[in-house]
Amino acid sequence: MALKRKTKINAAFSMASMTDVIFLLLIFFMVTSTVVVPNAIKLTLPQAQKQTAAKPLTRVTIDAAGKYYVAAGKQRERMVTFDEITPFLQEQYAQEPDMFVALYADETVPYKEIVKVLDIANENKFKVVLATRPPSHRP
Repeated sequence: MALKRKTKINAAFSMASMTDVIFLLLIFFMVTSTVVVPNAIKLTLPQAQKQTAAKPLTRVTIDAAGKYYVAAGKQRERMVTFDEITPFLQEQYAQEPDMFVALYADETVPYKEIVKVLDIANENKFKVVLATRPPSHRP
């Protein structure tokens, strides 16, 4: 005597939960990939105990030779004279009033060069963040 099941087993696989996982991974990688801003200028930043997690919109860089570079957003740094820094920052401020400036300076740069850039920011009421490297942890 042959017995038949009254319910059939469906061999289909539901992809609903898989698409949720893939969507979450996509969001995670999109958010983390926008945090990294490559810096092609070789600098040895001074060390600090705390690091900021804020993402700068505009960057001013002073290398060990005392050359100035500026960049906005994901642009590549371009060399400028000191007199070109103020118009560049004012132009960026006009486009984005909530912007702040990240100042990258090699640790060998004289303090007076850093203060000159800070004065520009102070005169124009720009928010400034000084970029540093995290403390080295010795085992």
